[in-house]
Amino acid sequence: MAKYLIKNGRVIDPVNKIDDILDILMSDGKIEKVDKNIDDSNLVSLIRLDAKGMIVAPGFVDMHTHLREPGREDEETVLTGTLAAIKGGFTSVACMPNTEPPLDNPAIIRALKDTIKKDAAANVFVIGSITEGRAGKRATDFHKMKKAGAVAVSDDGSSVDDETVMSAALEQSKEEDLLVITHCEDRRISGTGVMNHGFTATKLGLKGIPSESEYERVKRDIELAKKASARIHIAHVSTKESVDIIRRAKADGVKVTAEAAPHYLALTEECSAAYDTNTKMNPPLRSKEDSDELKKGLEDGTIDVIATDHAPHTDSEKDVEFAFAPFGIIGLETALSLSAMELVGKKILSWPELIVKMSVNPSNILGINRGNLKKGSIADVVIIDPSGEYTYTKDSIVSRSKNSPFINWILKGKVAKVFVGGRLVTYEAIKGKNNRE
Repeated sequence: MAKYLIKNGRVIDPVNKIDDILDILMSDGKIEKVDKNIDDSNLVSLIRLDAKGMIVAPGFVDMHTHLREPGREDEETVLTGTLAAIKGGFTSVACMPNTEPPLDNPAIIRALKDTIKKDAAANVFVIGSITEGRAGKRATDFHKMKKAGAVAVSDDGSSVDDETVMSAALEQSKEEDLLVITHCEDRRISGTGVMNHGFTATKLGLKGIPSESEYERVKRDIELAKKASARIHIAHVSTKESVDIIRRAKADGVKVTAEAAPHYLALTEECSAAYDTNTKMNPPLRSKEDSDELKKGLEDGTIDVIATDHAPHTDSEKDVEFAFAPFGIIGLETALSLSAMELVGKKILSWPELIVKMSVNPSNILGINRGNLKKGSIADVVIIDPSGEYTYTKDSIVSRSKNSPFINWILKGKVAKVFVGGRLVTYEAIKGKNNRE
Protein backbone atom coordinates (compact mmCIF):
# COMPACT_ATOMS: atom_id res chain seq x y z
CA MET A 1 0.00 0.00 0.00
CA ALA A 2 1.36 3.41 -0.99
CA LYS A 3 2.20 6.02 1.58
CA TYR A 4 0.52 9.40 1.15
CA LEU A 5 1.65 12.76 2.43
CA ILE A 6 -1.00 15.48 2.27
CA LYS A 7 0.71 18.84 2.62
CA ASN A 8 -0.36 22.40 3.41
CA GLY A 9 -4.06 21.72 4.01
CA ARG A 10 -6.29 23.24 6.65
CA VAL A 11 -6.58 20.16 8.85
CA ILE A 12 -9.83 20.12 10.84
CA ASP A 13 -10.06 17.36 13.43
CA PRO A 14 -12.61 18.44 16.06
CA VAL A 15 -12.07 15.36 18.26
CA ASN A 16 -8.44 16.33 18.79
CA LYS A 17 -9.14 20.09 18.74
CA ILE A 18 -7.08 20.67 15.59
CA ASP A 19 -7.76 23.47 13.11
CA ASP A 20 -4.48 24.53 11.53
CA ILE A 21 -2.36 24.40 8.38
CA LEU A 22 -0.67 21.02 8.74
CA ASP A 23 0.60 17.95 6.90
CA ILE A 24 -0.83 14.44 7.25
CA LEU A 25 1.18 11.27 6.66
CA MET A 26 -0.74 8.05 6.00
CA SER A 27 0.75 4.57 5.77
CA ASP A 28 -0.52 1.00 6.11
CA GLY A 29 -4.09 2.28 6.16
CA LYS A 30 -3.55 4.38 9.29
CA ILE A 31 -2.78 7.97 10.22
CA GLU A 32 0.95 7.96 10.98
CA LYS A 33 1.55 11.63 11.72
CA VAL A 34 -0.18 15.02 11.75
CA ASP A 35 2.23 17.91 12.12
CA LYS A 36 3.68 21.03 10.55
CA ASN A 37 6.17 20.59 7.71
CA ILE A 38 6.63 16.82 7.96
CA ASP A 39 10.10 15.92 6.71
CA ASP A 40 9.69 13.52 3.80
CA SER A 41 13.31 13.36 2.65
CA ASN A 42 13.81 9.81 3.95
CA LEU A 43 10.40 8.45 3.03
CA VAL A 44 10.28 5.95 0.16
CA SER A 45 7.32 4.92 -2.00
CA LEU A 46 5.65 8.19 -1.06
CA ILE A 47 2.91 9.99 -2.99
CA ARG A 48 2.74 13.70 -2.18
CA LEU A 49 -0.43 15.76 -2.53
CA ASP A 50 -0.58 19.53 -2.11
CA ALA A 51 -3.80 20.57 -0.33
CA LYS A 52 -3.11 24.30 -0.17
CA GLY A 53 -6.41 26.16 0.05
CA MET A 54 -8.22 22.93 0.88
CA ILE A 55 -9.78 21.49 4.05
CA VAL A 56 -8.56 18.07 5.17
CA ALA A 57 -10.97 16.31 7.54
CA PRO A 58 -12.12 12.90 8.75
CA GLY A 59 -14.23 11.23 6.07
CA PHE A 60 -17.96 11.86 6.33
CA VAL A 61 -20.29 9.24 7.80
CA ASP A 62 -23.87 8.95 6.56
CA MET A 63 -26.00 7.11 9.08
CA HIS A 64 -29.06 7.02 6.80
CA THR A 65 -28.46 5.54 3.33
CA HIS A 66 -30.72 3.32 1.23
CA LEU A 67 -28.54 1.05 -0.93
CA ARG A 68 -31.58 -0.99 -2.11
CA GLU A 69 -29.58 -4.22 -2.29
CA PRO A 70 -30.90 -6.90 -2.01
CA GLY A 71 -34.05 -6.71 -4.10
CA ARG A 72 -34.07 -3.38 -5.92
CA GLU A 73 -30.77 -3.35 -7.75
CA ASP A 74 -32.49 -1.45 -10.56
CA GLU A 75 -32.56 1.56 -8.21
CA GLU A 76 -29.16 1.20 -6.51
CA THR A 77 -26.54 -1.36 -5.54
CA VAL A 78 -23.84 -1.57 -2.92
CA LEU A 79 -21.31 -0.65 -5.63
CA THR A 80 -23.17 2.29 -7.20
CA GLY A 81 -24.34 3.64 -3.86
CA THR A 82 -20.87 3.60 -2.35
CA LEU A 83 -19.39 5.20 -5.45
CA ALA A 84 -21.95 7.99 -5.00
CA ALA A 85 -20.91 8.17 -1.36
CA ILE A 86 -17.26 8.58 -2.33
CA LYS A 87 -18.14 11.38 -4.74
CA GLY A 88 -19.89 13.13 -1.86
CA GLY A 89 -17.00 12.68 0.57
CA PHE A 90 -18.60 9.88 2.60
CA THR A 91 -16.09 7.21 3.54
CA SER A 92 -18.71 5.31 5.56
CA VAL A 93 -22.44 4.77 5.19
CA ALA A 94 -24.99 2.90 7.30
CA CYS A 95 -27.50 1.13 5.08
CA MET A 96 -31.16 1.00 6.03
CA PRO A 97 -33.03 -2.33 6.23
CA ASN A 98 -36.05 -1.64 3.99
CA THR A 99 -34.71 -3.89 1.28
CA GLU A 100 -36.49 -6.81 -0.41
CA PRO A 101 -36.40 -8.95 1.69
CA PRO A 102 -35.79 -6.71 4.71
CA LEU A 103 -32.67 -7.09 6.85
CA ASP A 104 -34.50 -8.80 9.70
CA ASN A 105 -32.39 -11.90 10.39
CA PRO A 106 -28.72 -12.86 10.76
CA ALA A 107 -28.58 -14.88 7.53
CA ILE A 108 -29.55 -11.98 5.27
CA ILE A 109 -27.24 -9.61 7.15
CA ARG A 110 -24.34 -12.00 6.64
CA ALA A 111 -25.21 -12.35 2.93
CA LEU A 112 -25.27 -8.58 2.54
CA LYS A 113 -21.93 -8.27 4.32
CA ASP A 114 -20.47 -10.71 1.78
CA THR A 115 -21.69 -8.41 -1.01
CA ILE A 116 -20.26 -5.41 0.79
CA LYS A 117 -16.89 -7.09 1.15
CA LYS A 118 -16.87 -7.85 -2.58
CA ASP A 119 -18.32 -4.65 -4.05
CA ALA A 120 -18.21 -1.67 -1.69
CA ALA A 121 -16.04 1.35 -2.53
CA ALA A 122 -16.61 2.77 0.97
CA ASN A 123 -17.19 1.30 4.42
CA VAL A 124 -20.75 0.01 4.79
CA PHE A 125 -22.29 -0.62 8.21
CA VAL A 126 -25.54 -2.57 8.35
CA ILE A 127 -28.70 -1.48 10.15
CA GLY A 128 -31.07 -4.34 10.90
CA SER A 129 -34.86 -4.26 11.26
CA ILE A 130 -36.59 -3.53 14.56
CA THR A 131 -39.42 -5.91 13.71
CA GLU A 132 -39.78 -9.04 11.62
CA GLY A 133 -40.58 -8.10 8.05
CA ARG A 134 -40.66 -4.46 9.22
CA ALA A 135 -44.32 -5.27 9.92
CA GLY A 136 -44.34 -3.76 13.41
CA LYS A 137 -45.78 -6.89 15.02
CA ARG A 138 -42.86 -8.70 16.63
CA ALA A 139 -39.35 -7.52 17.48
CA THR A 140 -36.38 -9.27 15.88
CA ASP A 141 -33.69 -10.93 17.99
CA PHE A 142 -31.33 -8.00 18.63
CA HIS A 143 -28.65 -10.23 20.15
CA LYS A 144 -28.41 -12.33 17.00
CA MET A 145 -28.63 -9.25 14.76
CA LYS A 146 -25.77 -7.56 16.60
CA LYS A 147 -23.69 -10.74 16.51
CA ALA A 148 -24.23 -10.89 12.72
CA GLY A 149 -22.89 -7.36 12.38
CA ALA A 150 -25.79 -4.90 12.74
CA VAL A 151 -24.68 -1.58 14.29
CA ALA A 152 -28.25 -0.37 14.90
CA VAL A 153 -31.88 -1.30 14.24
CA SER A 154 -34.64 0.61 12.47
CA ASP A 155 -37.90 0.01 10.60
CA ASP A 156 -37.16 3.11 8.51
CA GLY A 157 -39.92 3.84 6.05
CA SER A 158 -42.36 2.65 8.69
CA SER A 159 -42.99 3.58 12.30
CA VAL A 160 -43.58 0.88 14.92
CA ASP A 161 -47.22 1.67 15.70
CA ASP A 162 -47.73 -0.83 18.51
CA GLU A 163 -46.57 0.80 21.73
CA THR A 164 -46.04 -2.56 23.43
CA VAL A 165 -43.80 -3.79 20.60
CA MET A 166 -41.80 -0.54 20.60
CA SER A 167 -41.37 -0.67 24.38
CA ALA A 168 -40.12 -4.26 24.18
CA ALA A 169 -37.72 -3.30 21.41
CA LEU A 170 -36.29 -0.45 23.47
CA GLU A 171 -35.86 -2.73 26.48
CA GLN A 172 -34.04 -5.23 24.28
CA SER A 173 -31.90 -2.47 22.77
CA LYS A 174 -30.76 -1.42 26.23
CA GLU A 175 -29.77 -4.98 27.10
CA GLU A 176 -27.78 -5.36 23.87
CA ASP A 177 -26.52 -1.74 23.72
CA LEU A 178 -27.89 -1.54 20.18
CA LEU A 179 -29.14 1.84 18.97
CA VAL A 180 -32.78 2.18 17.87
CA ILE A 181 -33.28 4.57 14.95
CA THR A 182 -36.92 5.51 14.68
CA HIS A 183 -38.97 6.71 11.72
CA CYS A 184 -41.59 8.85 13.43
CA GLU A 185 -44.86 8.85 11.54
CA ASP A 186 -48.37 8.12 12.76
CA ARG A 187 -50.09 6.80 9.65
CA ARG A 188 -53.48 7.40 11.24
CA ILE A 189 -52.66 11.11 10.90
CA SER A 190 -50.56 11.19 7.70
CA GLY A 191 -52.98 8.88 5.87
CA THR A 192 -52.67 9.14 2.11
CA GLY A 193 -51.05 12.58 2.19
CA VAL A 194 -48.30 13.35 -0.31
CA MET A 195 -46.91 16.74 0.80
CA ASN A 196 -47.00 19.09 3.77
CA HIS A 197 -50.48 19.98 5.00
CA GLY A 198 -51.17 23.66 4.44
CA PHE A 199 -51.96 26.39 1.95
CA THR A 200 -49.59 25.11 -0.76
CA ALA A 201 -51.12 21.61 -0.71
CA THR A 202 -54.61 23.09 -0.88
CA LYS A 203 -53.62 25.33 -3.81
CA LEU A 204 -52.12 22.37 -5.67
CA GLY A 205 -55.08 20.11 -4.92
CA LEU A 206 -52.88 17.56 -3.16
CA LYS A 207 -53.54 15.74 0.11
CA GLY A 208 -51.49 17.06 3.00
CA ILE A 209 -49.40 15.38 5.70
CA PRO A 210 -49.89 17.25 8.98
CA SER A 211 -46.88 18.01 11.18
CA GLU A 212 -48.65 16.17 14.01
CA SER A 213 -48.03 12.85 12.24
CA GLU A 214 -44.34 13.33 12.97
CA TYR A 215 -44.08 15.21 16.24
CA GLU A 216 -46.71 13.23 18.14
CA ARG A 217 -44.79 10.05 17.32
CA VAL A 218 -41.48 11.75 18.22
CA LYS A 219 -43.03 12.58 21.61
CA ARG A 220 -44.28 9.01 22.12
CA ASP A 221 -41.01 7.31 21.15
CA ILE A 222 -38.94 9.62 23.34
CA GLU A 223 -41.25 8.93 26.30
CA LEU A 224 -40.88 5.18 25.74
CA ALA A 225 -37.08 5.52 25.51
CA LYS A 226 -37.04 7.53 28.72
CA LYS A 227 -39.09 4.87 30.49
CA ALA A 228 -36.70 2.14 29.28
CA SER A 229 -33.55 4.24 29.91
CA ALA A 230 -32.60 3.31 26.34
CA ARG A 231 -30.84 5.22 23.58
CA ILE A 232 -32.98 6.44 20.69
CA HIS A 233 -32.13 8.30 17.48
CA ILE A 234 -34.81 10.28 15.64
CA ALA A 235 -34.44 10.03 11.87
CA HIS A 236 -35.07 12.81 9.32
CA VAL A 237 -36.57 15.47 11.62
CA SER A 238 -38.67 17.93 9.61
CA THR A 239 -40.91 19.96 11.94
CA LYS A 240 -40.27 22.79 14.39
CA GLU A 241 -42.36 20.98 17.03
CA SER A 242 -40.13 17.90 16.77
CA VAL A 243 -37.04 20.07 17.32
CA ASP A 244 -38.62 21.57 20.44
CA ILE A 245 -39.60 18.14 21.82
CA ILE A 246 -36.07 16.80 21.27
CA ARG A 247 -34.52 19.91 22.82
CA ARG A 248 -36.62 19.54 25.97
CA ALA A 249 -35.94 15.79 26.16
CA LYS A 250 -32.19 16.36 26.02
CA ALA A 251 -32.47 18.94 28.80
CA ASP A 252 -34.38 16.31 30.79
CA GLY A 253 -31.54 13.80 30.39
CA VAL A 254 -33.16 11.46 27.85
CA LYS A 255 -30.60 9.56 25.73
CA VAL A 256 -31.91 10.97 22.47
CA THR A 257 -30.05 12.05 19.34
CA ALA A 258 -31.45 13.32 16.06
CA GLU A 259 -30.65 14.00 12.44
CA ALA A 260 -31.72 16.43 9.72
CA ALA A 261 -31.29 15.99 5.97
CA PRO A 262 -29.85 18.72 3.71
CA HIS A 263 -32.98 18.91 1.53
CA TYR A 264 -35.02 20.17 4.51
CA LEU A 265 -32.50 22.98 4.90
CA ALA A 266 -32.38 24.01 1.24
CA LEU A 267 -36.02 23.50 0.14
CA THR A 268 -39.52 24.22 1.42
CA GLU A 269 -43.02 23.07 0.48
CA GLU A 270 -43.31 25.81 -2.14
CA CYS A 271 -40.73 23.92 -4.21
CA SER A 272 -43.46 21.37 -5.06
CA ALA A 273 -45.52 24.02 -6.88
CA ALA A 274 -44.46 22.66 -10.29
CA TYR A 275 -45.55 19.13 -9.27
CA ASP A 276 -41.94 17.94 -9.58
CA THR A 277 -41.98 14.43 -8.09
CA ASN A 278 -38.33 14.89 -7.12
CA THR A 279 -39.61 17.20 -4.39
CA LYS A 280 -41.77 14.42 -2.96
CA MET A 281 -40.27 12.84 0.14
CA ASN A 282 -41.31 11.44 3.50
CA PRO A 283 -41.41 13.33 5.77
CA PRO A 284 -42.40 16.02 3.25
CA LEU A 285 -40.78 19.37 2.67
CA ARG A 286 -42.25 21.68 5.29
CA SER A 287 -42.59 25.45 5.77
CA LYS A 288 -39.78 28.00 5.89
CA GLU A 289 -40.49 28.32 9.61
CA ASP A 290 -39.83 24.60 10.05
CA SER A 291 -36.64 24.81 7.97
CA ASP A 292 -35.38 27.77 10.00
CA GLU A 293 -36.00 25.87 13.25
CA LEU A 294 -34.03 22.88 11.94
CA LYS A 295 -31.11 25.23 11.36
CA LYS A 296 -31.45 26.58 14.90
CA GLY A 297 -31.51 23.00 16.17
CA LEU A 298 -28.28 22.25 14.33
CA GLU A 299 -26.72 25.43 15.68
CA ASP A 300 -27.61 24.82 19.34
CA GLY A 301 -26.86 21.07 19.32
CA THR A 302 -30.44 19.80 19.51
CA ILE A 303 -29.88 18.09 16.16
CA ASP A 304 -26.65 16.10 16.26
CA VAL A 305 -26.24 14.83 12.72
CA ILE A 306 -26.66 15.74 9.09
CA ALA A 307 -27.72 12.56 7.26
CA THR A 308 -28.73 12.22 3.64
CA ASP A 309 -31.71 9.81 3.66
CA HIS A 310 -30.38 8.87 0.20
CA ALA A 311 -33.42 7.16 -1.38
CA PRO A 312 -32.93 6.14 -5.03
CA HIS A 313 -35.84 5.59 -7.42
CA THR A 314 -35.81 4.98 -11.16
CA ASP A 315 -36.94 7.59 -13.68
CA SER A 316 -39.95 5.48 -14.61
CA GLU A 317 -41.07 5.32 -10.96
CA LYS A 318 -40.84 9.08 -10.57
CA ASP A 319 -42.21 9.97 -14.01
CA VAL A 320 -45.86 9.73 -12.92
CA GLU A 321 -48.42 12.03 -11.35
CA PHE A 322 -47.25 13.55 -8.08
CA ALA A 323 -49.78 11.65 -6.00
CA PHE A 324 -48.61 8.28 -7.33
CA ALA A 325 -44.84 8.78 -7.27
CA PRO A 326 -42.77 7.11 -4.54
CA PHE A 327 -41.33 9.23 -1.72
CA GLY A 328 -37.62 9.96 -1.67
CA ILE A 329 -34.63 11.58 -3.36
CA ILE A 330 -30.93 10.81 -3.71
CA GLY A 331 -28.59 12.88 -1.57
CA LEU A 332 -25.09 11.46 -1.12
CA GLU A 333 -23.48 13.54 -3.87
CA THR A 334 -25.00 16.90 -2.88
CA ALA A 335 -25.02 16.75 0.94
CA LEU A 336 -21.72 18.54 1.50
CA SER A 337 -22.42 21.37 -0.92
CA LEU A 338 -25.97 22.00 0.31
CA SER A 339 -24.90 21.88 3.95
CA ALA A 340 -21.93 24.16 3.32
CA MET A 341 -24.10 26.67 1.45
CA GLU A 342 -27.02 26.65 3.89
CA LEU A 343 -25.06 26.43 7.14
CA VAL A 344 -21.46 27.59 6.72
CA GLY A 345 -22.25 30.11 3.99
CA LYS A 346 -25.02 31.62 6.12
CA LYS A 347 -22.83 31.59 9.26
CA ILE A 348 -25.04 29.15 11.16
CA LEU A 349 -22.19 26.65 11.58
CA SER A 350 -18.42 26.94 11.14
CA TRP A 351 -16.51 24.36 9.09
CA PRO A 352 -15.38 22.52 12.24
CA GLU A 353 -18.98 22.45 13.50
CA LEU A 354 -20.19 21.10 10.15
CA ILE A 355 -17.57 18.34 10.26
CA VAL A 356 -18.81 17.41 13.75
CA LYS A 357 -22.33 16.96 12.32
CA MET A 358 -21.19 15.00 9.25
CA SER A 359 -18.36 12.91 10.67
CA VAL A 360 -17.73 13.00 14.42
CA ASN A 361 -21.27 12.71 15.79
CA PRO A 362 -22.57 10.00 13.45
CA SER A 363 -19.43 7.96 14.17
CA ASN A 364 -19.93 8.30 17.91
CA ILE A 365 -23.66 7.60 17.82
CA LEU A 366 -23.16 4.44 15.74
CA GLY A 367 -20.06 3.46 17.72
CA ILE A 368 -17.99 2.72 14.61
CA ASN A 369 -14.59 4.21 15.56
CA ARG A 370 -14.36 6.75 12.77
CA GLY A 371 -14.44 10.55 12.65
CA ASN A 372 -10.96 11.52 13.84
CA LEU A 373 -7.39 11.88 12.59
CA LYS A 374 -5.54 10.74 15.68
CA LYS A 375 -2.25 8.88 15.17
CA GLY A 376 -3.00 5.20 14.65
CA SER A 377 -6.62 5.74 13.63
CA ILE A 378 -8.05 4.37 10.37
CA ALA A 379 -7.10 6.72 7.54
CA ASP A 380 -10.57 7.68 6.28
CA VAL A 381 -9.95 11.19 5.00
CA VAL A 382 -11.73 13.73 2.80
CA ILE A 383 -10.12 16.71 1.08
CA ILE A 384 -12.58 19.54 0.43
CA ASP A 385 -12.32 22.55 -1.86
CA PRO A 386 -14.52 25.00 0.12
CA SER A 387 -14.68 27.52 -2.71
CA GLY A 388 -15.07 25.02 -5.54
CA GLU A 389 -18.19 25.65 -7.63
CA TYR A 390 -19.81 23.21 -10.01
CA THR A 391 -23.08 22.58 -11.81
CA TYR A 392 -24.81 19.42 -10.64
CA THR A 393 -26.03 17.80 -13.86
CA LYS A 394 -27.92 14.60 -14.48
CA ASP A 395 -25.03 13.25 -16.56
CA SER A 396 -22.62 13.79 -13.66
CA ILE A 397 -24.62 11.70 -11.18
CA VAL A 398 -22.83 8.53 -10.08
CA SER A 399 -25.81 6.98 -8.29
CA ARG A 400 -27.75 4.49 -10.42
CA SER A 401 -30.88 6.61 -9.92
CA LYS A 402 -31.13 10.29 -10.83
CA ASN A 403 -34.07 11.47 -8.69
CA SER A 404 -32.77 14.78 -7.39
CA PRO A 405 -34.47 18.19 -7.22
CA PHE A 406 -31.03 19.85 -7.38
CA ILE A 407 -30.20 18.96 -10.98
CA ASN A 408 -28.77 22.01 -12.80
CA TRP A 409 -28.18 23.87 -9.53
CA ILE A 410 -24.85 25.66 -9.16
CA LEU A 411 -23.36 24.29 -5.95
CA LYS A 412 -20.40 25.41 -3.86
CA GLY A 413 -18.15 23.26 -1.69
CA LYS A 414 -16.63 20.38 -3.61
CA VAL A 415 -15.00 17.11 -2.65
CA ALA A 416 -11.49 16.95 -4.13
CA LYS A 417 -10.16 13.58 -2.95
CA VAL A 418 -11.23 10.75 -0.67
CA PHE A 419 -9.17 8.13 1.16
CA VAL A 420 -10.73 4.96 2.59
CA GLY A 421 -8.43 3.02 4.88
CA GLY A 422 -5.45 4.94 3.51
CA ARG A 423 -6.28 4.19 -0.12
CA LEU A 424 -7.07 6.96 -2.57
CA VAL A 425 -10.47 5.98 -3.94
CA THR A 426 -11.58 7.16 -7.36
CA TYR A 427 -14.89 6.68 -9.11
CA GLU A 428 -15.70 6.22 -12.79
CA ALA A 429 -18.92 5.34 -14.61
CA ILE A 430 -21.25 3.19 -12.53
CA LYS A 431 -20.86 0.43 -15.10
CA GLY A 432 -17.23 0.07 -14.07
CA LYS A 433 -16.03 -1.92 -11.15
CA ASN A 434 -14.78 -0.51 -7.86
CA ASN A 435 -11.53 1.29 -8.73
CA ARG A 436 -9.08 1.80 -5.89
CA GLU A 437 -5.64 3.24 -6.43
